[in-house]
Amino acid sequence: MPSSTDTVKRRPRRAVRRLREDAGAATAEYVIATMAAVGFAGLLILILRGDEVRGILTELVRHALTVG
Repeated sequence: MPSSTDTVKRRPRRAVRRLREDAGAATAEYVIATMAAVGFAGLLILILRGDEVRGILTELVRHALTVG
């Protein structure tokens, strides 16, 4: 029958093993989030290059800067 001391000694090892298994997970999550942001930025660039959108934004800025 294992003593309580043996149980305490094994728990840190299990915790370390679990942490090591997920070591690359955070990096992979950052890569996925970065790629999603890059894709979204590319989509915005394509949308904002259109003449119609440019006209709407220009009119919006002119209206915002008009006093009175």
